[in-house]
Amino acid sequence: MTLAQARTYETTTDQILAEQDGHILTLTLNRPERLNAISGPMLADFSRLLTQANRDPEIRCVILTGAGRGFCSGLDLVDNNPDARSGRTPAARTLFDLRNSPPTVLWNMDKPVICALNGAAAGYGMDLALLCDIRIASENGKLAAVTARRNLLPESGGSWLLPRLIGWAKASEMFFRGQTLNAQQCKEVGLVNEVVPHDQLMSTAKAWAEEICVNAPAAVQATKRMMRQGLEESYETTVDHLMVHLQALFAMDDFKEGVAAFLEKRIPHFTGR
Repeated sequence: MTLAQARTYETTTDQILAEQDGHILTLTLNRPERLNAISGPMLADFSRLLTQANRDPEIRCVILTGAGRGFCSGLDLVDNNPDARSGRTPAARTLFDLRNSPPTVLWNMDKPVICALNGAAAGYGMDLALLCDIRIASENGKLAAVTARRNLLPESGGSWLLPRLIGWAKASEMFFRGQTLNAQQCKEVGLVNEVVPHDQLMSTAKAWAEEICVNAPAAVQATKRMMRQGLEESYETTVDHLMVHLQALFAMDDFKEGVAAFLEKRIPHFTGR
């Protein structure tokens, strides 16, 4: 089912495709001829789809991937900057607002997001991959930290994310040397969870998503929120916030179901209530 056919997840462009299968929503960047560079029309739709999925009680996990041989080559600098073709220097903007940009929306999502890294991710595309909670790479997957080769920097959070994921020294090596790591190298430094044959990428991503979806959705989402907020909190503050969420989870039907399933030695059936 594509967005053109979907009743719920609609868009103004066919450059992003969406497919809902049970509790899983798969979003596919669909500009294979441009290695899925993010165009202007894609930005608003991408943010809206992510926001909608985060609010949809039926969605418990999102998979993000790309069509063709690339995951995402970054922002389409020509498409998003009319002055690029002419060589004119754009006028400086005194204010900017990133609250509804895809990276910010992706960072603030409570629903788990799996990146199915089908090919190369560079610049903005690498930041999108790093913002996902889990990264499964096909043997063709690559992460390219090449912004310094374009007189740019990782504007969508990569300079904040990468040192936290692999440490300051390795992040410095990647950014300052302009390195591109293949799938196996990404796994060795901890940037991807698993590397699989290319033809098994989506089936593996969906299998992992299904494992997530059988768990209590409120517990999974609260855990992700606490992990995210814990990056900026003290231990004592985090534990205090955890207790607030725990009280809410105790009051849910899903807690009763989880206990009953444990005692009855059966698989629980969680409803999100």
